Amino acid sequence: MDIGPVSTALRDFRRARRKADLQEVIARLTGRSALLLSYQEVRQKLKAEETGKRSLQEIPLDDIVGSVGRYKDFTRKFLPRLESDKERWARVKASVDAMGLQPIDVYQVGQVYFVLDGHHRVSVAKQIGAETILANVIEVHTKVPLSPEDQPDDLIIKAEYTDFLEHTHLDQLRPKADLKVTAPGRYDLIEEQIQVYGCNLSQEQEIPYEEVVTRWYDEVYNPVVQVIRERGILREFPGRTETDLYLWVSKYRQELVDELGWRIDSETASADLINQFSSKPRRVISRVGEKILDAVLPDEIEAGPKPGQWHEEREWTRENNKLFADILVAITGRKSGWHAVDQGLTLAKYEGSEIHGVHVARSEGQLDQQKISSYQDIYTQKCTSSGINGDFAVDVGKVPRIISERARWTDLVVISLNYPPAPRLISRLSSGLSTLIRRCPRPILAVPGPATGLERPLLAFDGSPKAEEALYIGAHISGMWNKQLVVVNIQEPERAPANVLAHAKQYLDEQGSQAILLERHGQVASQIIKTASEYECDLIIMGGYGFKPLIEIALGSAVDEVLRRSQIPVLICR
Repeated sequence: MDIGPVSTALRDFRRARRKADLQEVIARLTGRSALLLSYQEVRQKLKAEETGKRSLQEIPLDDIVGSVGRYKDFTRKFLPRLESDKERWARVKASVDAMGLQPIDVYQVGQVYFVLDGHHRVSVAKQIGAETILANVIEVHTKVPLSPEDQPDDLIIKAEYTDFLEHTHLDQLRPKADLKVTAPGRYDLIEEQIQVYGCNLSQEQEIPYEEVVTRWYDEVYNPVVQVIRERGILREFPGRTETDLYLWVSKYRQELVDELGWRIDSETASADLINQFSSKPRRVISRVGEKILDAVLPDEIEAGPKPGQWHEEREWTRENNKLFADILVAITGRKSGWHAVDQGLTLAKYEGSEIHGVHVARSEGQLDQQKISSYQDIYTQKCTSSGINGDFAVDVGKVPRIISERARWTDLVVISLNYPPAPRLISRLSSGLSTLIRRCPRPILAVPGPATGLERPLLAFDGSPKAEEALYIGAHISGMWNKQLVVVNIQEPERAPANVLAHAKQYLDEQGSQAILLERHGQVASQIIKTASEYECDLIIMGGYGFKPLIEIALGSAVDEVLRRSQIPVLICR
């Protein structure tokens, strides 16, 4: 062989060696391995099996990521790592310059290739800028495919995935299932979930494990993943997978269950996570600032979400057109508090809802375990007698704050109307109910006395955004509960007349609702109370506060006046 080409090839080798050293330095800085994958290790961990299929084809050089026996001799980009390799590398380079590249032998695992014979030819081919190389390809089958981006550490995760599929046979039961994760130890958590789910299913009869796996995938895992896809939440977490987020939701759901003492389904936990981590800007107030505002003007801290947001947030968690699938009831232990529970149970029967009772103590010192146990027994008996699923929890803190926080995981709050907002300014400043109405992210049903049958609802409608929410709820109650709705619009003397009943009628007709539409003149609260009495209504539906908090507090509100005078439940819309 002519000495000239070999000398040139040796210079090329030294250049390649310097590149290899630089690549290894960069790898240490970035935390990504510069080494090739070991075929033996991959085959063992992924339980790979040779299929016997062989073919001669052009393969991309960038998809060659490993070696059968020389994975320590070259970097991930097939740069030479050993100085002792220079003579052979140079001879191969000179031969390629003279005669071109000869075919190599490789194993194909998924989308990647492992060199069986021809390591130096691959190294030289990359240095001369080739993009493909001719190869004798031997196909190898694995349950979990490899990709060109996989690192040695990824083998741990893929090995765990392989074991998971061998245990569950999910790849056979649901061939399109893709449960890739980005951290080790996750598949043990999933298998534990499946086991617990199977125990719950098998309480009455034994169920085959394969059926448990498919039902867990169809009924537990897939619904949450569908929400992740529909909401595009994966875009908020680059580098993560759907299964990563599913496990995050599962962990968060369990934390909510532990904190709230309620049943929380995965869909509800997903919705809350999505809302919390949405890219939409939020108003943030420091805890110190919040305490200061609490002492001065609690109503100003939080005006609550915009009208309509509450049912948009919860829409996908509901089934069978339930508007109030989960109802929160505040339990005081007083007689009026049990009226609220009874009213919540009446509504739950119409909707097929679950009811969540919570007793709030102002401090740890006010927690009387004997009384709490008594409250829970009464509450449980009422739920059982009504045939409604209910759970009971205890919390400590200011009532408006606790109820508002817990309301996020429900669709409606039911409270007893013991202390409606007083007519005096100083009393309105400290009204807990006014604070709750402003802060609460869900509609509130205020119950002033014994529960009613909710047979004849009255809707007060003035065309405002919050009245539109009242119209939305009124149409649901009328249509789904088969109740005739009384709709009243009150024209105040000092305001210009507004023809809003035509709009209400059109919407109600579209929803198939039965309605009587009335126009009245005079003071708003008085006309609402009078009309409710005249038509023997047992429920008032109306929008919440319409002005900014300071104006409402200074001037008073029709909402407050109705709450002070009403003898029937008042549903205040968000």
